[in-house]
Amino acid sequence: MSYLFESFKGWKEYCHKNDMSLFECVLEYERDQKGNDDDAIWNGLSRAYSVMKDAVNTGLTEEMTSRSEMINNGAKKVFNHSTTVLSKEFQKLISRALAAKEVNSCMGRIVAAPTAGASGILPGTLYTLQEIHGLEDKKIYEGLLIGAGIALIIEQRASLAGAVGGCQAETGSAAAMASGAIVYCLGGSVDQIFNAVAITIQCMLGLICDPVAGLVEVPCVVRNASAAAIANSSAQIAIANVSGVIPVDECIEAMGEVGQSMEDRYKETALGGLAATKTGQQISKKI
Repeated sequence: MSYLFESFKGWKEYCHKNDMSLFECVLEYERDQKGNDDDAIWNGLSRAYSVMKDAVNTGLTEEMTSRSEMINNGAKKVFNHSTTVLSKEFQKLISRALAAKEVNSCMGRIVAAPTAGASGILPGTLYTLQEIHGLEDKKIYEGLLIGAGIALIIEQRASLAGAVGGCQAETGSAAAMASGAIVYCLGGSVDQIFNAVAITIQCMLGLICDPVAGLVEVPCVVRNASAAAIANSSAQIAIANVSGVIPVDECIEAMGEVGQSMEDRYKETALGGLAATKTGQQISKKI
């Protein structure tokens, strides 16, 4: 029987007991629970990553104006701008996360990782990580498996849905998945991977879901970019062995508690936050 991803502590203990890596545990889960063989799993990961990269490239090269016109080629503007705030790599990271999410907002093909509303975070981070470090595709696929294991635990102990837990459940979970994958791909230990997840959740805790006019556009697209940046900052902190202090399982419990206590108007209903502003209401009436 495979591990059922009930906690990060349990995931680590199961891997230690069975002499397997974190991603191998997810592979076993896929075989046992989903009935997939290894070839099907690796081919599926290859297809998913290909779609992610295609979404990034589409968002940076094709017309990206949503029907509401709230999204209007922002990723290309960021990617091509002459001023770099930190570095060219950071500019690429942000623009790629924006690009993939803009493709979603314009009804293009994306990977919901873990949701469509957070579909720019893993593409932006992993595309850029691979480019900077020259990583093989196989390593990225293993990182995606790490991200899947992280999502399985968050889904059980908190939520991945904005309608249940606010935007912390969507972009927060995606950022945690990305951060853990980054640390894994750079050779981090199990404790460092889990610490990166904990730090990311701490940074995203309490983020509400307040889509203007009920559309997954504003502020969703720019939050994908900021979440991608947080994923990288958390990975940098964790891989340097700086502790997040609160264990990752307790961070996920806190995320679940916050989501449960969050008022409904902050959970995808477009009744609070930015959606309830004067401008937000004007846009809603216009659309």
